[in-house]
Amino acid sequence: MCYYFELSAYKSTNDDTGLRVIKAVISGTGLYTPPATITNDELVVAFNAFVELHNSRHSDEIARGEMQALQPSASEFIEKASGIKQRHVIDREGILDPERMCPHIPDRSNDEPSVQCEMAVVACNEALEQAGKTAADVDAVIVACSNMQRPYPAISVEVQQALNIEGFAYDMNVACSSATFGLQAAVNAVETGSARAVLVVSPEICSGHLNFRDRDSHFIFGDACTAILVEREDAVADGKGFDILGTCLKTKFSNNIRNNFGFLNRGDDSGIGKPDKLFIQQGRKVFKEVSPMVAETIQAHLSSLSLAPDDLKRMWLHQANLNMNQLIARRVLGRDATEEEAPVILDEYANTSSAGSVIAFHKHKDDLVSGDLGILCSFGAGYSIGSVIIRRR
Repeated sequence: MCYYFELSAYKSTNDDTGLRVIKAVISGTGLYTPPATITNDELVVAFNAFVELHNSRHSDEIARGEMQALQPSASEFIEKASGIKQRHVIDREGILDPERMCPHIPDRSNDEPSVQCEMAVVACNEALEQAGKTAADVDAVIVACSNMQRPYPAISVEVQQALNIEGFAYDMNVACSSATFGLQAAVNAVETGSARAVLVVSPEICSGHLNFRDRDSHFIFGDACTAILVEREDAVADGKGFDILGTCLKTKFSNNIRNNFGFLNRGDDSGIGKPDKLFIQQGRKVFKEVSPMVAETIQAHLSSLSLAPDDLKRMWLHQANLNMNQLIARRVLGRDATEEEAPVILDEYANTSSAGSVIAFHKHKDDLVSGDLGILCSFGAGYSIGSVIIRRR
């Protein structure tokens, strides 16, 4: 589904019926970055210590051929496979403990703010400050991320209360595409008049669902939270923010990326300790199947707006894998993209699921000038693809 405006109509105008047409603008972004970091070298030391422990404890089974010995990891392998050099995490000690390999995130009482709420408030306050607005100007909060800390009460309603926002809030999940799907929902709310402004927040604690004992994926994820403020364009000063020219969403079911943890697990006598209750993927299949889908979606979206790839000044792509991003950009542009055209932040942040493309946007948008066009695109499990074409005001 693609939703777009005529390029000639960037301002709120009267349509053929004489009614005023409301248009949506991105007026501010915010970012929460956990202070703790883990380098590839540190992660590899912990993983290889776990491998030694595992192989030693199961040496008899391995010798009898009943179990395969685990293979060590290497920093060179991680960077070549993904482009990742480090990641920010909520807790590093638990992850780097070979006996645990899972972050320490203690449960909180019902009277305390959740971890995701705390992250969200920091990111939202920065977005509001950047836009020159306060919570009184906002009517809705959408928390859009790959995993929620609890099913209910909605994390978004908790964030709404913490920010003292009147109006409504809800959670949504489309895995790594959650932020762009949330942007579509925010645009709809603003343009239909049900909200003056909407905060789209993505508090991703990906370290909580990552299997740090799996060599093929133990390095993939990091933690972060982003926020985007979407407003009516008549509430945003001229020359500030980004006009949203169109959004395009696409989904196609695939089993190649899964996380099977959920509330029904307690009804399964086999328990919740299975590896598939954490993040699992068939990486090669994902790479081969998703990359062309994303490139084709971007090209079709541009064409629907009578735009060409060369019209793009910047591509803020989902930060999952450097090789994948380079391939997608090459297919879209017909050539290799420069670092300026397709900025990368996954070397520092790793894959932060839905937050990744927004982190790239947050950090690499201020140098654009009026009229510059860019595309914010995320993709992941589902498969799901979200594309948002914007123009500097």
